[in-house]
Amino acid sequence: MNKKKVIVTGGMGYIGSHTCVALIDEGYEVIIIDNLSNAELTTLDGIEKITGVKPLFHEIDLQDTKATTGTFLEYKDAIAVIHFAALKAVGESVDHPIKYYKNNILSLVNVMEAMKQATVPKLIFSSSCTVYGQAKELPVSESSPILKANSPYGNTKQICEEILIDESQTETSISSISLRYFNPIGAHPSAIIGELPLGVPNNLMPYITQTAAGIRTELSVFGSDYNTPDGTAIRDYIHVMDLAQAHIDAMKKLMVNSSNKKYDCFNVGTGNGISVLEVIQSFEKMSGKKLKYRLAPRRAGDVEAIYAQTEKSNKELGWKPKYNLDDMTDTAWKWQQSLGRKKV
Repeated sequence: MNKKKVIVTGGMGYIGSHTCVALIDEGYEVIIIDNLSNAELTTLDGIEKITGVKPLFHEIDLQDTKATTGTFLEYKDAIAVIHFAALKAVGESVDHPIKYYKNNILSLVNVMEAMKQATVPKLIFSSSCTVYGQAKELPVSESSPILKANSPYGNTKQICEEILIDESQTETSISSISLRYFNPIGAHPSAIIGELPLGVPNNLMPYITQTAAGIRTELSVFGSDYNTPDGTAIRDYIHVMDLAQAHIDAMKKLMVNSSNKKYDCFNVGTGNGISVLEVIQSFEKMSGKKLKYRLAPRRAGDVEAIYAQTEKSNKELGWKPKYNLDDMTDTAWKWQQSLGRKKV
């Protein structure tokens, strides 16, 4: 029996690689497309070590229309695309907005055109809670207003969702679901793959683990004067393996599509608002290490607080998170320890 094929763009990245593992574990055949701009080729070996399967891999920049279409035409029998490939650092997007608009939007357009030519009918899009901007009411639900984004990164996700909505109105439309991620952290329980940013991390968790490992001298906590219980920013942290499972559940929903709805969106979070200092406290408890950190000024593009209303994804996708905050910080630290003190 032939396995169902799924094309995963950005599949060598943090969330993409964990989703590839989950897909293979569920019996799918995975084809990865990635330009390795923020990923290591060794991740492919990690996926194979966990699953016993080495996915097909194409090193392609999705801004290259010809290469993208040519590769998709090799997999006309693919049932779906999961599109992770994008630049994702909020702070960097504030400094380099054109780079973000060009990469994130053009990549999606090229993927959708290639899907049409190859007649691949279903798309799961990697969106973000940043589409909500600084929400006036919490938790945010899928029906919350889409306010002005606080960063070019967030704006690219808003624009990409609008493209999917517009496409869904056409007669030959691709059926798609946007998953609005909150803040994924943690690593595969095996500690064989995890978050491995190239250069200085932009995200909280790898900076915490690298500081604890002695690779970074100290962690900067951006903003200690927010209107929150401890003054630091509040986010909805979710384990990366829970997030990976959400993609499979969303894809299965698209395959059934009993409502004939061509576009939908879902929050993927735990529903719990957790402060930066609470993440640090959990990490110190699980690792047994005292973390060196300092309180620093707010960072451009960051919102004060956001966390999810998850009723829709729980009910319509049948998805619920399994891991708690301590699981997240524990698996992240075990992954960092598996890397040793290698400078990254």
